[in-house]
Amino acid sequence: MPVERPIINSGVPHSARIWNHWLGGKDCYEIDRQVGDQIAEANPAIRDIAREQRAFLVRTVEYLVTEAGLRQFLDVGTGLPTANNTHEVAQRLVPETRIVYVDHDPIVLAHAEALLTSTPEGATAYIDADLKNPEAILEQAATTLDLTQPVALILLGIAAHVTDDSVYAIVSRLVDALPSGSYLVFCDSTEVVHPEQQRAMIEQWNKASDNPRLNRSPEQLARFFDGLDLLEPGLVSVSRWRPADTDAQAPAEVDTFGGVARKP
Repeated sequence: MPVERPIINSGVPHSARIWNHWLGGKDCYEIDRQVGDQIAEANPAIRDIAREQRAFLVRTVEYLVTEAGLRQFLDVGTGLPTANNTHEVAQRLVPETRIVYVDHDPIVLAHAEALLTSTPEGATAYIDADLKNPEAILEQAATTLDLTQPVALILLGIAAHVTDDSVYAIVSRLVDALPSGSYLVFCDSTEVVHPEQQRAMIEQWNKASDNPRLNRSPEQLARFFDGLDLLEPGLVSVSRWRPADTDAQAPAEVDTFGGVARKP
């Protein structure tokens, strides 16, 4: 029986495809490139933000696999596949690692086959669910992950799409369902480094895209780690979370702040 494909409107810009364009990907349409370039004109740093967020993902997954001993990852709001996805990084280090990706985006769903690759020893799954429905995420994730064993919950740039304070209860519900020894990897957009550009970007994004978002202050972002043990260097610009070259000058900050925390 053929798989039913979602209907994709190539004439309407979409956040996942715009982000893919900023990362240098090809899974986007002309309208996405146009809007992405308009946003980048308002905020020239956005491409650096996209690249630094991806580099943050790579470094945190490497740390969790090699130093913290994590073998299970729940990546919510994964977006379109690009280089160095969570499963690629984790299974390159430990083939037995199990990863579940979560998204409710028809664009991502259409590309899910690119994510559904795995080493024979491990597992990689994709589930169609929304961050706003944590119960559905947990129920479906449990078919691939053992939720009685530590899990790394990854939320990169996704909480900004829940534009009210209900987002804190949503993230808490996901963290509460995981056992001691689990980790939260989190980052989101701020207005610290280039506030005027960041505000202009949000205005342009919300005007053009179908998935509104907002920037939060570092103090607001810190609330997501309440009750958890935040690892050094704490909540920082993602470019400064344990950069690869520790001997070099501190990398330039970008307006996405994040951190990694352990559940006691």
